[in-house]
Amino acid sequence: MSRLPKGTCDCGNPGNPLAGAVETSCFIHYHVSFRRGIFSGGREVPIGKKLADRIKTLPPYLFAELDRKRNEVAARGVDIIDLGVGDPDTPTPEHICQAMQRETANPKNHRYPSYVGLLDFRRAAAQWYSKRFGVKLDPEKEVITLIGAKEGIAHFPLAFINPGDVTLVPSPGYPVYSIGTRFAGGEPYFMPLREKAAFLPDLDAIPAKVARKAKIIYINYPNNPTGAVADRRFFEKVVEFARENDIIVAHDAPYSEIYYEKAPMSFLAVPGAKEVGIEFHSLSKTYNMTGWRVGFAVGNADIIGALGKVKTNVDSGLFEAIQRAGIVALTGDQGCTDRMREIYRERRDVLVAGLRSAGFKVDPPPATFYVFAPTPKGISSAEFCGQLLEQTGVVTTPGVGFGEYGEGYFRAALTVNVARLKEAVNRILQVEF
Repeated sequence: MSRLPKGTCDCGNPGNPLAGAVETSCFIHYHVSFRRGIFSGGREVPIGKKLADRIKTLPPYLFAELDRKRNEVAARGVDIIDLGVGDPDTPTPEHICQAMQRETANPKNHRYPSYVGLLDFRRAAAQWYSKRFGVKLDPEKEVITLIGAKEGIAHFPLAFINPGDVTLVPSPGYPVYSIGTRFAGGEPYFMPLREKAAFLPDLDAIPAKVARKAKIIYINYPNNPTGAVADRRFFEKVVEFARENDIIVAHDAPYSEIYYEKAPMSFLAVPGAKEVGIEFHSLSKTYNMTGWRVGFAVGNADIIGALGKVKTNVDSGLFEAIQRAGIVALTGDQGCTDRMREIYRERRDVLVAGLRSAGFKVDPPPATFYVFAPTPKGISSAEFCGQLLEQTGVVTTPGVGFGEYGEGYFRAALTVNVARLKEAVNRILQVEF
């Protein structure tokens, strides 16, 4: 390394006062050099060899990869219409934001929060469940606050899965079900969700030896990515299946308030469900609060307690100001969710009609803000979404990204306004597949 006057570097950056003997090393070069081994006897230490197997074997996270590809195309000056990640484009309702502003200024919220969440927040969640679903919950034992539902779902297997244990995971399905399983040393067994079966898993098709080995079954209704809903009969069958095989039911229900014709029910409303299961919920989609990272889980007290024990050891709880704003969301005027549904309903109808005019065979989803449509014959979902992005700037999600049985479909999120959806359809109409 060349010696320049102290305080300068040949890259033009200011000198690093911490560089010691190598006085001219700038702050940037100091860290780069350290990582390359210049400060460890010249030996380069490849970080990749140090990675744990659980990291090395993970595929790129679906939505992070979507971000990368979208940014790559956008960098070329292409006008992007992003129907990829399900992130609401309308703001959090004003009354919730105002509550947050008040609470962040209150010093009592600046200290460590409760590991399991404010009791007032858990009471609000229990009250909301009682009013919305008719499900009675003990807020002290059957409700726990989460740093977003994703966090709870990812940590959940750590409480129950030992190396070699099995979880039953829907395919297509939210990737975190299988990722959390693998992080805990378990093995996911994928249950196909087929259109001809209304995107419900066939529990009778699960081999008996697999069912006996399984510890958790994940279900998700209203469903991401398909938009399907489940009825009482299906939930009753899940409870029976869980009892027969001594399996915990983990129901992921963040889209329960995004529906169009009929309000979905809670899994916990079925007799016996609380004896075998837990339900994950989130304020993210219900109140357009994805960035706030606030959710909760409810259900069997022992299951909730086990998840709480994991969380006590890996995080320090959720910022209390957010929880107090969450109380306002759960207990305040719910008209904001009614207006949200109407916005998504209009968008759903515009996109479905547009896709049909382009030759896609697609039905309007009864719930969620996703449209799950078959790709043109003879082209994979990844190829279709890739070509669509490259040729039109429209971002969609390949079904295979949600698992093997998502192949042959793509998902489009209703998270842009009607004008942009119409523009997306116009662009799609110009492409020949």
